[in-house]
Amino acid sequence: MTSENNKTFLRPWVAWVALLLIVLSGLAMVIIPVFIIMPFKAQTERGMELSYSLRSWSPLVTLVGSVVALALAVWLWPRARRWWRKAALVIILIPLLAAAWFARQNHFEWMFNPLANASYAKTGEASFVADTDMVIAVEKNGESVAYPVRLMAYHHIVEDTVGGTPIVATY
Repeated sequence: MTSENNKTFLRPWVAWVALLLIVLSGLAMVIIPVFIIMPFKAQTERGMELSYSLRSWSPLVTLVGSVVALALAVWLWPRARRWWRKAALVIILIPLLAAAWFARQNHFEWMFNPLANASYAKTGEASFVADTDMVIAVEKNGESVAYPVRLMAYHHIVEDTVGGTPIVATY
């Protein structure tokens, strides 16, 4: 003779494990690219491929994961008879929903904030640039500019117009 619990398609402990795996997978899709692509850290070609692949798939994966996790939470809610189990359901969903939001943000832009208002100084007046400093030099239509790499260290990007042409200088 089978009991009512044996007739259910999904056992609650399996749903809890699935819910945890979905949350961990969603978090991994968002967190791994952040740790691979960090300022001032050496990056490998394989690491960059992995990071951009995860970054491109993370919006879809976290959306699907959130929908499945919410369905599991709704299914588990009446079966979680203790208040702390219901609280655990809510607490477990919060990181996944945060990952789903974060997957749709351009967090690389947060790390590499463009320097939008580059100011100029004539060569003789640029006392903050040493003769040994590396610069990124751009010449366009007779206009020349140089961006000191040391001063670009935080931003990595300068948006500018040189010789009437909008450019982005980066390294």
